[in-house]
Amino acid sequence: MTNTLRVHSPAEAAARVREVLGPGPVVALTGAGISTDSGIPDYRGPDSPPRTPMTYQEFVGDAVFRRHYWARNHVGRRHVENTRPNDGHRALADLERAGVVSGVITQNVDTLHEAAGSSRVIDLHGRYDRVVCMGCRAVTGREELAERLTELNPGFAAEVADIEVAPDADAVLASTEHFRVADCSSCGGVLKPDIVYFGENVPKPRVLEAYAMVDHAAGLLVAGSSLTVFSGRRFVKHAVSRGRPVVILNRGATRADDIATLTVEHGCSEVLRALADAYLAER
Repeated sequence: MTNTLRVHSPAEAAARVREVLGPGPVVALTGAGISTDSGIPDYRGPDSPPRTPMTYQEFVGDAVFRRHYWARNHVGRRHVENTRPNDGHRALADLERAGVVSGVITQNVDTLHEAAGSSRVIDLHGRYDRVVCMGCRAVTGREELAERLTELNPGFAAEVADIEVAPDADAVLASTEHFRVADCSSCGGVLKPDIVYFGENVPKPRVLEAYAMVDHAAGLLVAGSSLTVFSGRRFVKHAVSRGRPVVILNRGATRADDIATLTVEHGCSEVLRALADAYLAER
């Protein structure tokens, strides 16, 4: 039966997490909840408004959906670019340097783990800062595309005021019908953000790499994920099937609470920092 902690200080929670996970090394599986303290909203947190993310089928099947996406992304990506790692990201990087965390599997596309100093990161759902051509598969930087979109749509981003920023470098815009979309500069093909959309499969080599990371770890620490999406939840099930302890740190219930060794209902930043401090005090 899962042991759930609901009322506790970060230090008390960290002590219990440390007791369950032992000396490590453990793998961290992170979701949107670890980045909310950096100002990036999530899809499924307790206080998150209802959102309907664009699906892979919509993006590839309809030019109107693609135009709508790139217009919103052209505005919203600046918000993600300006965000910085928070104490949760930095704590995981500290734990990696100390040998307690062997790697991070993140469902986020914001690249904040890398910015915080984590060196072994699997970007399960891709990265917001890259763009891939669906024709020739050429990969380019998002900044390069931003320059082209600005040339095609002079003043567009500056004219948009009081926007609501959504997850995944997206923004909520009322009107995008006049926005012009850029095609691949090499082959003229359709450009797609190098992220895994809802309804799209995570590349198999990436999944196998993540499974191997879990196999070689002594436990799994989930931070900031409701585990609603199977692409992340499968690693919890895999760890459990291998007899590894699983700790879930998240605000609100998750879809794996019933199989976790311990669930902690608390913010990621505070508990992860307390956890890092506890481990580092012994080093």
